[in-house]
Amino acid sequence: MKIYTLGTSNRSLEEFLEILKEYKITVIIDVRHWPTSRLFPHFKKENLQKFLQENGIEYYHLEKLGGYREGGYENYMKTRDFEEGLNELIRISQFHNCEKVKNIAIICAEKFPWKCHRAFISQELEKRNFKVIHIIEKGRIWEPKKEPREIKPTCQKKIK
Repeated sequence: MKIYTLGTSNRSLEEFLEILKEYKITVIIDVRHWPTSRLFPHFKKENLQKFLQENGIEYYHLEKLGGYREGGYENYMKTRDFEEGLNELIRISQFHNCEKVKNIAIICAEKFPWKCHRAFISQELEKRNFKVIHIIEKGRIWEPKKEPREIKPTCQKKIK
């Protein structure tokens, strides 16, 4: 299964939507610990959720995958909360890819995935046979080099 990542950064809503449309993203999974922004209020959870809904894009917030963890994110990845958050992300992905394949993007505030906890989440998804594509900006992606492997889609009929 394929999944994208994207940073909200300092983008306008119009630019953000253009990127989502370019990659045919129809589901957003927000992994910001605090889904708000003083500098960019359009990325505050409630505002973003409303905007996405108006544009036919589903929104989920998974606080259990949020960054800024005491002791560092790598240590946090060993916890039950992280595992539950990751499993929820996988369930959402499977649910949205049962009947018709939908493109899903994990979002956070940082533009560059190598500076963000999305990189850690991505590594865990890759271990579970996800193909992760990091969107940097319109027309520019980054795919870390991997060993080729067979990717088998799975299907889950409902989100718990």
